[in-house]
Amino acid sequence: MSGSLQVTQKLQQQQQQQQQLHYESSCHLSTKSSVKQQSFSTYKTTSRRQKTTVKTVKGQAGLKLSPLPKRAKRTYLAMDTDKEVIGYVIPVFRANHEVVRGLMEAQEEEVTEEGINYVAMRNLFVREAREVVDVKVEKKTRTTHIRESAGRLEFNKTLEEWTEFRKKMNPDSLTHLPEFIIKPRGQTVWEGKTVKLHCTVAGWPKPRIAWYKNNVLIDAKAHPEKYTVENSFNMHSLEIKNCDFIDTAQYHASALNVKGEVSSVATIVIKRFQEGEEAGPLDPKPHGFCAEHGVTFETAILDKFEVAFGSEGETMSLGCTVIIYPTVKKYQPEVVWSRNSIPLKQSKWVHTHWSGERATLTLVHLNKEDEGLYTLRVNTKSGFDTYSAYVFVRDSDVEVEGVPVAPLDVRCHDANKDYVVVTWKQPAVEGSSSILGYYIDRCEVGTHHWAQCNDAPVKYARFPVTGLVEGRSYAFRVRALNQAGVSRPSRVSEAVVAMDPSDRARLRAGPSAPWTGMIKFTEEDPTVGIVPGEPSDVVVTEATKSYVVLAWKPPVQRGHEGVMYYIEKCISGTDTWQRVNTGMPVKSPRFALFDLEESKSYSFRVRCCNSAGVGEPSVSTGETMVGDKLDLPSVPGNPVAIRNTDTSVVMLWGASKDVKHLAGYYIEYSVVGTEEWMPCNNKPVKHTRFVCHGLTTGSNCVFRVKAVNAAGYSQSSSHSDAVVVQAAISVPGKATGVTLLEAVKDYMMLAWTQPASNGGADIRGYFVDYRTVKGDVVGKWHEMNLKAVTTTSYKAENLKENVFYQFQVRAMNMAGVSKASLSTSALECKEWTLTVAGPPVGLHVLEVRDTSAVVLWEPPAFDGRTPVNGYYLDVKKASAGEEGWKAAHEKANKMKYMKVTGLKSGTSYVFRVRAQNLAGVGKPSAVLGPILAQTRPGNNEIYVDVDDDGVISMIFECSEMKEGSEFVWSKNYQTMTDTSRMTIITEQGRSRAIFNSPSLEDLGTFSCVVTNTDGFSSSYTLTEEGLKRLLDISHDHKFPVIPFKSEMAMELLEKGRVRFWTQVEKCTSDCQVEYVFNDVLVTQGKKYTMNFDKTTGIIEMFMDSLEIIDEGTFTFNLVDGKAKGTTSMVLIGDEFRELQKKSEFERAEWVRKQGPHFVEYLGFTVTSECNVLLKCKIGNVRPETEITWSKDRIEIAEDDDDAKKIERKDGDLTFNIGKWVIKQDKPKGKEGKKPTAEDVSPPPRPKISKADAGIYEVFLRDDRGKDNSLFNLTDTGYQAVMNELFRVIANSSSDLKVISTEHGIILYSEVTYYNEEQRVGWLHKDAKIAASERVKSGVTGEQLWLKINEPTEKDKGKYSMDIFDGKDGVKRAFDLTGKAWEEAFEEFQRLKAAAIAERNRARVVGGLPDVVAIQEGKSLNLTGNVWGEPAPEVSWMKNDKELVSGERYTLKFEHGKFASITIAAVTTTDSGKYALLVKNKYGTEAGKFTVSVYNPEEEEENKEEKKG
Repeated sequence: MSGSLQVTQKLQQQQQQQQQLHYESSCHLSTKSSVKQQSFSTYKTTSRRQKTTVKTVKGQAGLKLSPLPKRAKRTYLAMDTDKEVIGYVIPVFRANHEVVRGLMEAQEEEVTEEGINYVAMRNLFVREAREVVDVKVEKKTRTTHIRESAGRLEFNKTLEEWTEFRKKMNPDSLTHLPEFIIKPRGQTVWEGKTVKLHCTVAGWPKPRIAWYKNNVLIDAKAHPEKYTVENSFNMHSLEIKNCDFIDTAQYHASALNVKGEVSSVATIVIKRFQEGEEAGPLDPKPHGFCAEHGVTFETAILDKFEVAFGSEGETMSLGCTVIIYPTVKKYQPEVVWSRNSIPLKQSKWVHTHWSGERATLTLVHLNKEDEGLYTLRVNTKSGFDTYSAYVFVRDSDVEVEGVPVAPLDVRCHDANKDYVVVTWKQPAVEGSSSILGYYIDRCEVGTHHWAQCNDAPVKYARFPVTGLVEGRSYAFRVRALNQAGVSRPSRVSEAVVAMDPSDRARLRAGPSAPWTGMIKFTEEDPTVGIVPGEPSDVVVTEATKSYVVLAWKPPVQRGHEGVMYYIEKCISGTDTWQRVNTGMPVKSPRFALFDLEESKSYSFRVRCCNSAGVGEPSVSTGETMVGDKLDLPSVPGNPVAIRNTDTSVVMLWGASKDVKHLAGYYIEYSVVGTEEWMPCNNKPVKHTRFVCHGLTTGSNCVFRVKAVNAAGYSQSSSHSDAVVVQAAISVPGKATGVTLLEAVKDYMMLAWTQPASNGGADIRGYFVDYRTVKGDVVGKWHEMNLKAVTTTSYKAENLKENVFYQFQVRAMNMAGVSKASLSTSALECKEWTLTVAGPPVGLHVLEVRDTSAVVLWEPPAFDGRTPVNGYYLDVKKASAGEEGWKAAHEKANKMKYMKVTGLKSGTSYVFRVRAQNLAGVGKPSAVLGPILAQTRPGNNEIYVDVDDDGVISMIFECSEMKEGSEFVWSKNYQTMTDTSRMTIITEQGRSRAIFNSPSLEDLGTFSCVVTNTDGFSSSYTLTEEGLKRLLDISHDHKFPVIPFKSEMAMELLEKGRVRFWTQVEKCTSDCQVEYVFNDVLVTQGKKYTMNFDKTTGIIEMFMDSLEIIDEGTFTFNLVDGKAKGTTSMVLIGDEFRELQKKSEFERAEWVRKQGPHFVEYLGFTVTSECNVLLKCKIGNVRPETEITWSKDRIEIAEDDDDAKKIERKDGDLTFNIGKWVIKQDKPKGKEGKKPTAEDVSPPPRPKISKADAGIYEVFLRDDRGKDNSLFNLTDTGYQAVMNELFRVIANSSSDLKVISTEHGIILYSEVTYYNEEQRVGWLHKDAKIAASERVKSGVTGEQLWLKINEPTEKDKGKYSMDIFDGKDGVKRAFDLTGKAWEEAFEEFQRLKAAAIAERNRARVVGGLPDVVAIQEGKSLNLTGNVWGEPAPEVSWMKNDKELVSGERYTLKFEHGKFASITIAAVTTTDSGKYALLVKNKYGTEAGKFTVSVYNPEEEEENKEEKKG
């Protein structure tokens, strides 16, 4: 072993020097070899990737190391030159050094040295083989011969061992599937025990073992208190501690390596302890006992989620409250959610939460895949509890009407390097037409770009997608297509990687053999340049109209670099093979062929290729017909609908026969009378039973079923029988309150309260059971009555005196017998000596409403010494104690019913009744309730109806009718036996009680109860007053009068026609009308025209004109069956004559309108701009119609200035009185002359003045006729126009604003226009302001103002402006106080100070020129006039330098007004810029001028020079 240690040390040094190494080893395990260990030597490898290759030639043997070719890929078979397999290579693991080291640490117990032993053995065999081959013939002595004989024996032994080793090197024995040497055995144990399963597995590479419970992986690390998994010397075991009943299951031991997976099953049965004698201290604990905590956990699931409905895209939460008792510190149950029995895991679509008290499941962004039966399972160490409810997911609204909904359950199968099969399930709703096919989209993970995989839609729900890029991940989705359009895409599939299946299996399984820390060598022959062999087992796996899928096995001889494939096809009957994928060979051993001709037969074969060339073709497949091999499912069997609940129906049907690859069934329903089919499930179900939820209570529905597989939908099944959606009938609930009413020597009187639930059917009777009690010993139960009793009381006879009995009661309906009630306490059979009445029995309640209920009862079985003469009803809230009982009334009630009022809605109450006789009040009855004061949905009230024949009836309707339900009418809560007074007619959910001959005998309370329902009842009290009212209505119906919406009316129409009309509220098509004038029937003719519209009820009679002979009474007489009606109108005297005049006027108006006429006569209006317009509207004019205006009877000619004020727009004529007309320009005067007064345009004229007063008239005339209109703009008319102008002006005034000036404060308002005749008044503090020098008001342009000069505090206050608007006046107010006053006053003071400063500031007012030109030698004297208060300071500046009075400059300032400067004999140096600077406290100013001194001689010289 020293050689092994040396090699190991060298390899460890090489690992430290290199950051990443790749290893390959040959796996050989031989623990039974008897070959002696011999020393050997190895050669260091200088390349990262080297292998040892053994070559054997006859007569010699050589050992050398050869580097792996660069472009050769690894092969899994090692062969010698004779193509004999001598080894099998398994890639152990490829990773960086850190990963390998981590794997070593995790699997130290599995490290072996079989690799280095194998190297030693191979070198030994090669060396000995070389010695055997080199045999020389020579003469030997006997001693030598004996020695050689012994050597030959040793050699034969070695050769046998070598042969044995070669057998072991065969790949069939080197690597093989796992094999169970010892299988786990099933066991049956008691609860609380520990069970252990054992197994032994062989196989190479060494298999990995996993344990499963009912196909669910067991995670022993997550549950160490329950499971222990061990592996010792290839013996594997699973220990299950403290077995519970829930541990009864099938347990799988699964062994996996690269060759495959095998499993073995063992069944564990946990037996429960049966009831029996009490267990002793050494006996096993009963079922549910947790030895670890010493308690038995009890589970209660509360606040359970109901059947839920959601839509795609929504978020839904399901939750239950879970109570575990007793509470153990730091112990939490296991909460598992599952859908269709498959446990759910946390994902982006599924979120689970356990708070310690509430388990919540949140489904994010619902899809149809989320539909199913959801189960909450709570596992404790004493057992488990579950609750399940179905979740339905409806399709979201489609964007386009009629398109199908999205497909569902998109999955990927059979993924290869460039190929994957996508499957899906068809949706439940195809839309307005059948689905034509599907589009498949793919998206590379990490991007958001979806690409369509198929150009033409595919019909099958299965499609092979090719053209994938190896190593990349893809997600897929599917869309359905019909004639209306394309559906929304389905939910995205899980991502799938395009890679070789063997690589995927290796990645899932992990390393096939543990890392040993040693290099393991393999002997291989280089196969670079070898053409691959032919594939095998080429088969057609799928064949449809659209495509054919081929699959095959790779060749055995592939070389290092791997292979790719070419596919060839041949049409049957020919010998021509055509290559399908000419452009690019495929990498996967599967291929989908498209574009094949339907109904033709093809053969297929495959060729392998690599860099060395293309190999031989495989054996061809048989002839394959292109067409659908998968048929549509057959029609499901006849469906049967069974009632379940108020909103659900159970569906059963026969399974489709001979169907392949069934995806499931869709169930649809339709309400009888409609043709609309709605889906019950949006995810196919595979069972033949389904509960359809979400139906409308009371609806009559039929159902049908269709099957679906990958080929499509089957035909729908036949329709089920119609079923009404209502709760199915079940056995009633338990009777309650079994009490003893009376006891005698040999019998006992019992009573009880009927069950709270009758199971959906009337209770037909009760059975009473009894048993004897003697001390602590009780007997067996016996039936007391063989025939059911129909009352809630029973006389138990033939009892023994002074013997104790217990009783229990069972209720019965058509569905069966209920469970027994709680048994009574032990009751002694002996005679009572009571004098008061016993408790009433049979308490029940009817007509439960939000604030009232009717309680009914039966008299006590024991009246006492005297008969019962009254009852007392007590009531209390269910949550109150015994002190909460209150009497519902004061005086004894002699009736056996009572209506309790004043209840509080939503509160539960209990009731009891006490009977009274002459001896007193007896014991209370059994408590009735609790009764919830709440009106049941759908519980209608009885209403009274009087039909057209005057028949009075009471009607009660119920929408919750069930099979066997009946309407039971009673009077004063007693069944009516006298049928002569009433007739009962019942039709489905409607019952009618008809009074045969209503009279005072019918007064009372009528009630109706619907049996076999949840207490649907109502009552109606018929009083004497109510009866009288109903009789009056009945009389009106027997002798009806046609009602009129309106009495006869009259109206004038065009041409002076007269229309008489009326309208009736309702009438039939048989209604007839008589038209009467002065008792004479008139008919249709020249004078009269009649019309009767029976749809609207309008009756009309037309007359062309009214004449003197038409004075009188007009009448309409109506007859409609037996109903009659009359309406009249009287036209006589002044009323008739007035109407006649109006008729003649209307006729004249019609004649006038035949020619040009005024639609609106001449009037006036004032616009918002204060323009006064005379306007009228004309109609029926033509181009030749003459339109003439005149004022004061003088026609306005076209060349008059007023003619320019006239405008016509369509049919509107306007005359703008105030329009300013610009006169034509006159010829201009001579140039240089000022324009005369006539050349200047006058200022704008006022909008209106007295000069505009007059009578204005418009005339229309043409050959059809004439018309005129006049407006009097004088006196009253003129004043009306002015008042309207004043109104517009006044309303145009703005709110008062304030502005400050240097003189004071001004309040002002702006108007659109101002007329001097309009009065404006100003008020201060509601007192009129008198004009003065200090306060003045006036108008400037369109501004109305009030000036306050030198304001003082007295001027503060509210100011108002009252402007006359033709009536009262419009006021504008401003509150000049507070902040407004302060800001205005401060601004006034500021401006005043600024004005004072401006007036008194120092400034130069004149006297100084801008430029002074002076001859040299002359004297310059300039004087400037200055002003300022106080007198300013004066200074002179030259070129920005101050001058000082002296010899050169004489500066003077006299009288505070005159400043002078004198320069004697100026020179050119005196030229420059001068300034007179004045300054006082209000400001500074400079008067600037320029002095230019010139020399005449120099100028002459300059001129001569320029000339020269």
